[in-house]
Amino acid sequence: MREHLTRGLALTLGGLILYTAATGPFDSLIQRSIFLALVILLGLTVYPLGVGTRWRPLGVAFDLALAVGAVLACGYVAMNSERILVELPWASTRDMVFTGVLLVAILELSRRAIGLIFPFLVVAGLAYAWFGAAIPGPLGHRGFDLAYITETIYLGDLGVWGMLVGVAATTIAAFVLFGSLLLHTGGGQTFMDLALRISGRSPGGAAKVATVASGLFGMVSGSAVANVATTGNFTIPMMKRLDYPRPFAAAVEAVASTGGQIAPPILGAAAFIMAEILGESYLRIALAALLPAILFYLGVFLTIHLVAQRRNLRVVPADELPGWHEVLRPERIVPILAALGGLFFGVLNGRSIQLSAFYGIMMTVLTFVPFALLVRTPVQEILGKLLSGLMDAGRGMVIIGVLLAGAQILVAMIGMTGIGVTLASLIVNVGGESLFLVAGIVGGVCLILGMGIPTTAAYVLVASVLAPALTTIGVEPLIAHLFVFYFATLSVITPPVCVAVFVASGIAGTNWLPAAGEAVRLAAAIYVIPFLLLIYPALAGFSGAFDIALAICQGVVFVIAFASLMSRVAITGNRALDIIGLIVVIGLALTPGWLTTVAALLAMAGMYAVHRRRPVSIGNTARDVPVKETNP
Repeated sequence: MREHLTRGLALTLGGLILYTAATGPFDSLIQRSIFLALVILLGLTVYPLGVGTRWRPLGVAFDLALAVGAVLACGYVAMNSERILVELPWASTRDMVFTGVLLVAILELSRRAIGLIFPFLVVAGLAYAWFGAAIPGPLGHRGFDLAYITETIYLGDLGVWGMLVGVAATTIAAFVLFGSLLLHTGGGQTFMDLALRISGRSPGGAAKVATVASGLFGMVSGSAVANVATTGNFTIPMMKRLDYPRPFAAAVEAVASTGGQIAPPILGAAAFIMAEILGESYLRIALAALLPAILFYLGVFLTIHLVAQRRNLRVVPADELPGWHEVLRPERIVPILAALGGLFFGVLNGRSIQLSAFYGIMMTVLTFVPFALLVRTPVQEILGKLLSGLMDAGRGMVIIGVLLAGAQILVAMIGMTGIGVTLASLIVNVGGESLFLVAGIVGGVCLILGMGIPTTAAYVLVASVLAPALTTIGVEPLIAHLFVFYFATLSVITPPVCVAVFVASGIAGTNWLPAAGEAVRLAAAIYVIPFLLLIYPALAGFSGAFDIALAICQGVVFVIAFASLMSRVAITGNRALDIIGLIVVIGLALTPGWLTTVAALLAMAGMYAVHRRRPVSIGNTARDVPVKETNP
């Protein structure tokens, strides 16, 4: 019964996404209230209370009460949308009850889906708004009563019906549907096979396959944990089978999946939210994030390559690689190219992002179906794949919709109380005029605030509270938002609450702590790349062609030197000399100017020229041969 209800609700939500992507959204409050009602109903069936326990009947009754209450609350807003926006009515007892039901539904579904941390933050924000007058010092404020909080959250478009839920109900939903259909119509297997062909036969081939595959998946899915759960079930067993250390296998998958969060086109759905907050075009956000994402994957790929050489990690056997003729068959490649072509056609011709995603969806379907019929795929199987893509998109929107609704409430409380401005002022007072001291404080707080929270919600939180600290001292708003976004993203692999590492370690069957250490080492460059953006804004497109080229050279040299340092590669044969030389190169790469750029390039080239002339190659000593682990 519950499974049929889940499928029906997922299809309904997927159908709403498809319809509004094609024809345009309804009026703002109507679109957002219908969307949130469906998300809550679907969430209650996907994450039921008390399954497998003796008090399941009580859970059913509670879920039914939440469902009825949420539908009534959302339905009231949809039917009275014009009056709410025009009259800005005073809160009545009924409005307070509806607001309470919505809050309980959103917070309870957040708890079931991701744990207690995020709901706790939202409750803390609400408590701060209510009891602010009792807090002494600069963090206190005059306080707000329940009626005013209700009017802010429920009776307007600044609270739960605000911009974040609007973006989720339109742009993000359309892209989730696009990615889901692309993967269900064969794109997922094609991405995996491409990764095998591209990198499987090079040193550390299985780890590189994980990096390429997770990067490709992540650019579409935009979720690190979902990425680990999807590609990790293939890549981690493959690495274990080839005797890769289990912590290393888990770390590779977690880091590569995290990189998908910062890679265009989706940026973990943050690209769309960032565009709305900054008033920039989606294309500008994606282009600004492109070079840092390339530098990140270059660093990870190179670190894996050097570690693989040092440890003599095995390549993927040739008989496990698909043939190029198999990977590049028209029925596999054409739908992917057509989907991306439709998407970029819409973007480059100035269409809305959701309409561009609809173009991509239509091109996927219009190319997949004829090719599937041509190879005599049963019609029932074709329809099954399309419906599965539609249903998975609906399910995928549950966590996104609920989290962004909660994040929108938190953002409303931050704006209402002024705590964001207060914290920004305090950070600037502590950091003074030092850009890097302020940035270091902001980065550390971002890591703490982002722990245990999915990337999109973490970005919304830190963008509201911490980005103003950087813009106050003169950082470009786009650079400031990318800076806090990268550190919020890194929280999923940063101990102690490194969710992506937890999932990957579970698949690898190893302890999470050594895996987290390996993950931090593999991703070490990305902890510095946000600071590179502050030093070289040209990496985000803020300057002319010469400055961008100079920034790229500095960034590439930095990543190569940093990867060499973190992978402990033997360059000269003297470890101390290697460390000193690489630190000098890193210092030159972090110093702006064309003279330092040339010096860094020459120093790095000289060190690797010495490395190539060494008679004994790295990784030939017995201590470098990996020992197969015996622990589970």
